[in-house]
Amino acid sequence: MPTEDTEPTSERLSRAVWRTVAEDGIEGTSVRRVAQHAGCTTGLIMHHFGSRGAMLKHAREVLYKRTEERANIAENTHQSPRFRLKEVLCGVLPLDTERKHEARVWAGFAATALSDDAMRKIHVSGNRRWLHRIARIISTCTPDASTDSVKISAIQLIAATEGLALLASLDPETYSAEIQESILAMEVDNTLRKMASPPSAHIE
Repeated sequence: MPTEDTEPTSERLSRAVWRTVAEDGIEGTSVRRVAQHAGCTTGLIMHHFGSRGAMLKHAREVLYKRTEERANIAENTHQSPRFRLKEVLCGVLPLDTERKHEARVWAGFAATALSDDAMRKIHVSGNRRWLHRIARIISTCTPDASTDSVKISAIQLIAATEGLALLASLDPETYSAEIQESILAMEVDNTLRKMASPPSAHIE
């Protein structure tokens, strides 16, 4: 259990790691740079995390925690299932400064995961938890839909949202917050409408 001395240090180092990854990217994140942001020695960073890899893993866990906390708040609102679905998905769009940093961190880790098997496993695990959450919310919107239909719709909405988040991070002038929210609302409405509509009868 952390002591009175170590708890503030842990929080300070955690913030320094997050700030470094968010501002400098994965490639620019070094033990020395984190130490500069934390105002401490590189020895303290290594003593606390053990390695650069562990430091990056911690930043990924911070990202999951932030996303999860925001999603929990959105999912527990006393609103319609459709509203909750949209709000949870909006949580990963770069609509404000905090989420812009998170989107950049997510993109950096996704790129790193392509060539780093350990990071890929962490990334895939987090993505599957996110898929499970979105599928669960969709099932409350369309309780009569099949399990396969719910899963495919969840994958579709996640792909659309994460693609939109990446494009908005690269070109915020074109993909403004208003446009992002409008596109997401249309995607959610179209997806739920298709799931609620019975398949058209085939006419010979």
